[in-house]
Amino acid sequence: MLLATAGAALAVTVVSPDGQVRVQFDLKPSTGPVYSVTHHGKPVVLESKLAFATTSSRITAVKENRHAGEWKPLYAERSSIPDNWSEAVVTLDTGLAITLRAYNEGAAFRYTFASPTTITGERTEFRLPQATRAWETHGAQQQYENVWTSSLKPNVERPLVIEYPDGRLAAFAEAGLRDYSRMQFSPVDGQPNTLYTQLFDEKVTGVTTTPWRAIIVADRPGDLIERNYLLLNLCPPPVAGDYSWIRPGKVIREVTLSTKGAKEAVDFAAARGLRYIEFDAGWYGHEYEDASDATGVHVDPLRLQKDPAYQGLDLPEVIAYGKQKGIGVWLYVNRRALEKQLPTLLPLYEKWGVKGVKYGFVNVGSQQWTKWLYDAVELAGKHHLMVDIHDEHRPTGLSRTYPWLLTQEGILGNEGMPPSDHNTVLPFTRFVAGAADYTICYYVDRVKTTRAHQLAIAVVYYSPLQFMYWYDRPSDWKSEPETEFFDRVPTTWDDTKVVQGEIGRYITTARRSGNDWFVGTLNNGVPRRLTVPLTFLPAGRRFLAHIYENGRGGSKDVKMSTQEVDATSVIPVQLPPAGGQAIWLEAR
Repeated sequence: MLLATAGAALAVTVVSPDGQVRVQFDLKPSTGPVYSVTHHGKPVVLESKLAFATTSSRITAVKENRHAGEWKPLYAERSSIPDNWSEAVVTLDTGLAITLRAYNEGAAFRYTFASPTTITGERTEFRLPQATRAWETHGAQQQYENVWTSSLKPNVERPLVIEYPDGRLAAFAEAGLRDYSRMQFSPVDGQPNTLYTQLFDEKVTGVTTTPWRAIIVADRPGDLIERNYLLLNLCPPPVAGDYSWIRPGKVIREVTLSTKGAKEAVDFAAARGLRYIEFDAGWYGHEYEDASDATGVHVDPLRLQKDPAYQGLDLPEVIAYGKQKGIGVWLYVNRRALEKQLPTLLPLYEKWGVKGVKYGFVNVGSQQWTKWLYDAVELAGKHHLMVDIHDEHRPTGLSRTYPWLLTQEGILGNEGMPPSDHNTVLPFTRFVAGAADYTICYYVDRVKTTRAHQLAIAVVYYSPLQFMYWYDRPSDWKSEPETEFFDRVPTTWDDTKVVQGEIGRYITTARRSGNDWFVGTLNNGVPRRLTVPLTFLPAGRRFLAHIYENGRGGSKDVKMSTQEVDATSVIPVQLPPAGGQAIWLEAR
């Protein structure tokens, strides 16, 4: 950290451990507190206004902190996460403290008040260089558009990925949102290329410390993914305890809501390397009725199967049957029942032997509902229940604090059947925020990609709880040999490398589990020929590459081959529109 005084101004500069990221704070008589961020000496954020202080403020203290180390998560995209930063805490005469951090991976800052405070808006600004572009979306389940930052519309969803004219990138995000109002980005009137934090609530009460405003910096698009653990680093670790009950894995949805169908799903899961089945909407009645009661099984009449063999659901029998086969059961519960019955439901489900709950259609955005949601997550952990949050919620790194929060939606996935172009945007945008429940499909004809593309998604898209065969049934499986890739692929990883990629065009991701590696390549709607260098493999080690790629028989045709490879090998890939390639590299 460097301090320099100049008249009435005091500049505080925080430098990352590798010297490449610099965060500068100034308190100027004319504008009040401002900050800027550079990477490799080039601007990421030009001098911009900070919030909650006036031009008459004075600095009363500056405290310097540093941290060097790493931590080992229960599960993640890598088995060890570096956590190295420099920090300055600047305290003003109003009692407001501004904490500024510089990481090798980016920058972050937040505000702390001397006592619980009610705020009206935040107005932190981000002034960007000219000729920058952004990946814009205005809903957690909408597609993206690449636009000039000067033309961004209000309320842009985060994380917001920015492309600089020289090829660098940055992702502007939020970390540690627990008891505060959700942030989005809106343009400042009359100031092109300047954004501010648009809070969902006009008024936020009882604020002591705000969430972090985080910026991940990147020299290439893949860096955004390889450095997304910055958001985890900004959140506190879990309290000490026994978390052996937290078990990530693959899951299939049971759609018949019957004992017979559920047992077939359990058998399929046991045979195909899945860990769970999940009863989705309808198992306890109509999910949208305010009078719905999730304390007992009463299948929604609108979802009853016509075949009498697939009517009647004995949930205890299914749970017991699954336990015999090593398969756990998840339950979906809509917010209407959750909001009324949560303190009753969670201990009840624990008693039943349920492994996890999917919270559906939760309210998002406001301070009230954000707090309610994480209180609900916290309570689930006390009852040894894992959680999947569906619909508009997007993560902000708190899966570190609550590791039983395995995943969440907040993504336009296969429930909306997006085009392949969208699928090649998601890794560099939505997945910067954290795990996402995309709901992989294979057999359903409405999918707008090839089957090889869906296979590759299981590697490229990170979700510790990975839904497979979302719109499919066990009876759809006809012993297709290529589905062995779904059987083999894990959901958590020891290492992650983005081999190559361009936002909205293509991506190749390699992930390691133990000694084996898995590689996925996704393509947009344009035919493409690529090569996949295997330089990420350990030198001198041989692997058997099991390759699954598009065949010549159309979108459903998957060609399989094997070959011996090592770190010097290069695997070609011919990608049709919406194509993909999946590789299992088996250590020899």
